[in-house]
Amino acid sequence: MAFTAQRRSERILVDMPVVVRGHSDSRAFQEETFTVTVSAHGALLMLEARVALGQKLIVMNPKNSDEREVRVAYKGAVHAGLAQVAVEFANPSPEFWQMDSPPQNWNKKQ
Repeated sequence: MAFTAQRRSERILVDMPVVVRGHSDSRAFQEETFTVTVSAHGALLMLEARVALGQKLIVMNPKNSDEREVRVAYKGAVHAGLAQVAVEFANPSPEFWQMDSPPQNWNKKQ
């Protein structure tokens, strides 16, 4: 019997601008960057700043100035000065992305 892990919410491949704030090497930073994927639970984004697993950051959606605290859940290798960094919201926040037609499972009570 095969086991297939189900995601908490569907990921959407989308290049969306975001602003990330936090601390890197004991210095405050603010970086304009972009997402690779988004979901009701967070995003995979590209980041120049060096961050640590579990670190708290603030992500802002410039379309609506909405800000959310996120936690670094994954960080990939650095390529061309940027690393893929997965961040997750404390609580599902599908409204943060302001999608016209979000996947159905984004609105389920998690």
